Amino acid sequence: MSALIIKNVIKKYDAIKSVHDVSLEVEGGQIIALLGHNGAGKTTLMKMILGLTHLTSGSIEVLGSLPGSKNARQNTSYLPENVAFHSSLTGREQMHHFASLKAQTKKTADELLEKVGLTHAMNRRIGTYSKGMRQRVGLAQALLGKPKLALLDEPTSGLDPISRVEFYDIVKELADRGTAVLISSHALTELESRTNRIAILSMGKLVANDSLVNLRNNASLPNRIIVKTCVRENKKITASLKGKQIDKQTIELFCQQNDKVALLNKICTFGNSIKDVDIYPPDLEEIYRHYSLSKTGDL
Repeated sequence: MSALIIKNVIKKYDAIKSVHDVSLEVEGGQIIALLGHNGAGKTTLMKMILGLTHLTSGSIEVLGSLPGSKNARQNTSYLPENVAFHSSLTGREQMHHFASLKAQTKKTADELLEKVGLTHAMNRRIGTYSKGMRQRVGLAQALLGKPKLALLDEPTSGLDPISRVEFYDIVKELADRGTAVLISSHALTELESRTNRIAILSMGKLVANDSLVNLRNNASLPNRIIVKTCVRENKKITASLKGKQIDKQTIELFCQQNDKVALLNKICTFGNSIKDVDIYPPDLEEIYRHYSLSKTGDL
């Protein structure tokens, strides 16, 4: 069942279309990455899902209800890029306040602060927190009430590398228990292996919406292959493979996916002269660049 259904949504500001004919669905248990440059329409789309901004045309259905309705609000959590809390409250006091709004217990609030790694600081004023610590409070409040839809806008902003890994572990837990998760982020490398589908906005238009594997295949971007050889055979092998010599032992090659096996077979014919082979398929940054720079038409 789809927790979020967006159909042909348009949002205009005067004559400018901030979001142009976007359709997207997120099912329970899915983690969908929403990518796009600054001004692509990601935050505007999230605000429309939350019922904070009205649609110009099209429709959005949140858990079978209209955006901003009681059912949608009760079952949707939101983590903005720049979280703002009362600086005079402690982390614990702030979470207890959120818990009361969500009809959750103080014990649940304390457990969530522990889950996001803030047990040691829960009794300190939020005004003394770093940005990463405030982001953890934001994540804790987003987990309150076991939401059925979670909207996360640049959620790892301010988090250190270890905290980012821990954050995605929590997101996976959410999805595993059936929550539909929509993540907007510029941190492409950390999303690559952690999402079910990639949706790319460019100039307000949805220019891609598929699994990473399918996006990679449809883009027809080449694989990069690095071959390490013995020094004495390097020039000969470089010429035979029509590659680029990087140094006395290293060759760089590019090939399409359908040609990869044939090229690897040819490399193997050089036997012990080949010391190592590394294959680098197009990463998410390359795929994002390919689709976001594709023609989107006049808005």
